[in-house]
Amino acid sequence: MFTFLQLEKKMHHNITYLFQKRKRKHKERNQGEIDSESYHEKVRKIILEGTKSLVEEGFTCDYLYGARVNECHESLDLTTVDSRLADLCEMAKKLPIGNGIEQGSVQTITEDQTSTELDLFECITQNNMDCARLVTLMGEKYLLPPHCSFLLSDISRMQPLVNSNERYDVIVLDPPWENKSVKRSKRYSSLPPSQLKRIPVPELAAQGCLLLTWVTNRQKHLRFVKEELYPHWSVEVLAEWLWVKITNSGEYVFPIDSPHKKPYEILVLGRYCKTKDASSSSPVKDENPLPDHKIIVSVPSTLHSQKPSLADVLEEYVDPEAKCLELFARNLQPGWTSWGNEVIKFQHLSYFNMEETGPDSLT
Repeated sequence: MFTFLQLEKKMHHNITYLFQKRKRKHKERNQGEIDSESYHEKVRKIILEGTKSLVEEGFTCDYLYGARVNECHESLDLTTVDSRLADLCEMAKKLPIGNGIEQGSVQTITEDQTSTELDLFECITQNNMDCARLVTLMGEKYLLPPHCSFLLSDISRMQPLVNSNERYDVIVLDPPWENKSVKRSKRYSSLPPSQLKRIPVPELAAQGCLLLTWVTNRQKHLRFVKEELYPHWSVEVLAEWLWVKITNSGEYVFPIDSPHKKPYEILVLGRYCKTKDASSSSPVKDENPLPDHKIIVSVPSTLHSQKPSLADVLEEYVDPEAKCLELFARNLQPGWTSWGNEVIKFQHLSYFNMEETGPDSLT
């Protein structure tokens, strides 16, 4: 039998032991952290050297400011009715599949067409004009770039893209990767990596198609893309590029060696190889092959998780006549086809400052 003093000492000993045990455990790094640090050590020198020269060029061209200004790196959260898009896609899934999906039809927006005549969920919608178009869709105003096409749907309703019989030379993916920050913020719904295998890339890609996938700094996502996803699609890994995020004053948005958040994201490039000889139909220019490593440096958009446009980056490597597709897009690009359940989100008029330049065009 314990006396009160003995019991108190025993409880104190147990509490001290648990605290020390938890403290030691807290210092131990898990495998993901170890892998992340190992990858960081491999790319750190490339980032430091590449970023330095590009930042110096940015100052020379007056793209960057010489002194720190009041910068805010938090993502801009414009609450607009366009946040309904994902919910509308969910509602559309309950509707019967119509002729749009069966025939893979494409609808062109005309000047006298009303939004009620358009089926955004089962048909590919396009603006084939040489200028941007301000249109009303589902009661809201959106600005569509010239020669753009889009399909508003989720992963269960991609059939219109497949049935359109278009085969793309370049496909860019920006998957909504699972992470704790997104889960807490509820900005958008994430997708388990295993679900990405449902995307019919082999039915959308032309022979030799260049595939580019954005990956967060979680090494398990990078391994999944390189070791599972790309082999599942018959895609050969070609290169890994890095997007380095800086401020308007040329500094990293996070310390380069921060143990929590790194100021860069990864872009994995691969080539779709349905047959062994894909070189004859590759969209990549023979005179300018893709480099194994490339640094893209930019000031990130204030819109959450918005990636830099790759159209200009790829221009020196890809044939100008290449057909380009972006998957999980949230904005449109001139000359590109885009798909996602929020594909026109950032085309909402509230995200633009508009100036009239003539009776028939807007900028």
